[in-house]
This record gives sequence, structure tokens and C-alpha cells, in this order.
Amino acid sequence: MVQYFTSEGLKKIRDELEYRKTNLRAEIAIKIQDAKELGDISENAEYQEAIMLQSFNEGKIEELEETLKNAVIVEEDSKNHTHFLVEIRSTVKVSSKHGNQQFTIVGSSESDPSKGFVSNESPLGKAFLGHVKDEEVEVMTPKGKIVYKILEIL
Repeated sequence: MVQYFTSEGLKKIRDELEYRKTNLRAEIAIKIQDAKELGDISENAEYQEAIMLQSFNEGKIEELEETLKNAVIVEEDSKNHTHFLVEIRSTVKVSSKHGNQQFTIVGSSESDPSKGFVSNESPLGKAFLGHVKDEEVEVMTPKGKIVYKILEIL
């Protein structure tokens, strides 16, 4: 499944992958070795915990590698990026019955609604995509329908 990222978001994924492959793998290997030196591993809680950490880390490495395989970078300076149409990476200033708000449409892996970064796959993100300034957009939320008017697209 394609996942959209800014270059900064993709760098975070690459950095985490590198950290997990190098530093964290080495730390876990040391924990496993130290636990083995304590004796019988069948009843050794430290060993069991280290093995679980290793398993979790390897699973996370696979997940991050899969994410990178499916990553599409959406650059702010893309030739296709305009300030006339809402698309991934657009920042949208809107008004609704809740007042004025600002949202940035990002890929699902970079979403952080508390900071105004909404996923292109979320109901809010999907509703804004493809619309232009001065259009009204209806969004179904758990609390009912909200109408947003697009004031500005950055």
C-alpha cells in the first residue's frame, strides 16, 4: 500500500530503521549474552525479556523496510503543487461552526491531529482533497456533519 511522506517524514523512518539495525540490535545482543551468562536460560526472566525485545525489534525493522518500499515522497516544491487545489502537503485554513482552524494534509504515517496534521486517508483529509478556495466541504464526524469553508490554501 502506497504511503505518502514529506522528505522530513521519510528521513525519520530511515533514521529509525538505521538505529534499530545498528544500535538497538547491538544493545539487545549484549542483553542476551549477559542473560545467558547467568545460567539456565529456561527459567531466566532476563533472557526471556531480551528475546522478546529482539523479536519486537526485528518485526519493527521489517515493518519499516516495507514502509520504505511503498513510500512516495510529496515535495512542497513539486511542479504539481499549487496553492489553488488542496492536495497532500497543502495547508488549509478553514472556518466552521467551531471557528477558524488550520490543517496540513499529510500521509497517514505522519498524521498528528493534535498538531493539525491530518491524514489524507482520514475523513477530514479526504474531504478537503481536490477542493479549492471558497468551497464548502461537508465532513461526517462522530459528532455529526460539519461544514468547513476553505479560506486559504498554502
